[in-house]
Amino acid sequence: MPLGTLYLFPVPLAQEAEHKSYTSFSRTVLLNLREFVVENEKTARKFIKQTGLDIPQQDLIMHDYGKHAREKVDYKQILRAALLGEDMGLMSDAGCPGVADPGALVVAAAHRLGINVVPLVGPSSILLALMASGFSGQKFAFHGYLPIDKQARAAKIKELESQAKREDQTQLFIETPFRNNALLDELLKSCKAETKLCIACNVTGKDEYIRTYTIKNWKDKKPDLHKKPTIFLLYVNAN
Repeated sequence: MPLGTLYLFPVPLAQEAEHKSYTSFSRTVLLNLREFVVENEKTARKFIKQTGLDIPQQDLIMHDYGKHAREKVDYKQILRAALLGEDMGLMSDAGCPGVADPGALVVAAAHRLGINVVPLVGPSSILLALMASGFSGQKFAFHGYLPIDKQARAAKIKELESQAKREDQTQLFIETPFRNNALLDELLKSCKAETKLCIACNVTGKDEYIRTYTIKNWKDKKPDLHKKPTIFLLYVNAN
């Protein structure tokens, strides 16, 4: 019996951004699926409803892997439909499954089980921020969260700044939204005046804010990033 396909669905990054978050092809695929692996069932059901799916929500089967410890998830069980030949969908809480996202574990399990994996086009805050930064897209690295400890965080920022210059590489990282302002303060304190910083806040949202300035110039333009999803990018021109 041929195995099913696991389709990876990017979901909106911001409120009321649905119309710019999925393609007509993605919607066509979605309308033919009845079983999903999701990080957050509430978010997934909301997204599916916004696409105009015309079948009752209770007819959809959701495997919410976000509720469980990752090491305890029975991937063979949640992917059982695909093993029996049915196509399934995978959705993260926001953005692209598997990119800075625990959905990568589901995708890895699908590969181990021989299930075909098909990524669909949609929003990635990391790539959208990089596109809009004006920094090098030839060499870049995403570091996730920086240390919480102040000394360790300052040291990491200086390390990333040096790496950016040494390797001509864009450095991307994030912070828990309620600590964004503290991270920005540390960046302005720790980085050299001519180092460039891009702040990409609430990407695709109504109040989207993306700006690139030197550290020196940011000190007079510091935005309030409290509780707003934000990508930070550092870059140092080689010449």
